[in-house]
Amino acid sequence: MNLLLLEPADHVAGDRVVLRDRRLRHLREVHEAEVGQTLRVGQLGGLMGEGRLLRLDEQEAELEISLDQPPPAKLPLTLLLALPRPKMLRRVLQTVAAMGVPRLVLLNSYRVEKSFWQTPFLEPAAIREQLVLGLEQARDTLLPEVIIEKRFKPFVEDRLPALAAGSLGLTGHPGDHPPCPRALSEPVTLAIGPEGGWIPYEVEKLAAAGLAPVQLGERILRVETAVPALLARLF
Repeated sequence: MNLLLLEPADHVAGDRVVLRDRRLRHLREVHEAEVGQTLRVGQLGGLMGEGRLLRLDEQEAELEISLDQPPPAKLPLTLLLALPRPKMLRRVLQTVAAMGVPRLVLLNSYRVEKSFWQTPFLEPAAIREQLVLGLEQARDTLLPEVIIEKRFKPFVEDRLPALAAGSLGLTGHPGDHPPCPRALSEPVTLAIGPEGGWIPYEVEKLAAAGLAPVQLGERILRVETAVPALLARLF
């Protein structure tokens, strides 16, 4: 945890917060914080700054905070991601938040197992928990928007063209395609498939919506590797 993220319920006064949950345990057990110490803090959805530890015991921590710094800029990106297997989904959500993706669409694909859509990790509270962990890691305060689309064809045909309008549309897919571009500054809409890749029909549909296929080379990567590799290359 590189940033203590504060919730509205933490505030007991204009510049005072009290923590009683896992953040308290982290202060005590990981930071081994002491009264008087200054820590990096951020208001979820708002500014960042510093918090001075006024009181710390087994039940709660009280901090005096000053928030005057904006969070880091987000990437100019909309990421479409075929729903990963549940255990991988948690790691990918943290990565997406840590790398500054502002909008994530979790999308169905032929190779996405139906059982994946039943996971409790898709509950809003579970998604939020993983995103918050990613924000804490990267020192950010703004949660990504997460959209769930369980039907591939209606989404790609009816909603994706408008979503991708004004951006460079790309589909990460192994094969005889142009290399993924590097170091872009323009907005991008990027689709990353499941571990087995998009099927040809899906690649064609994405291309018809304006997302051209690109590749990273001959190696087939896990989703949790492909996401940071593509984002690092693009931006």
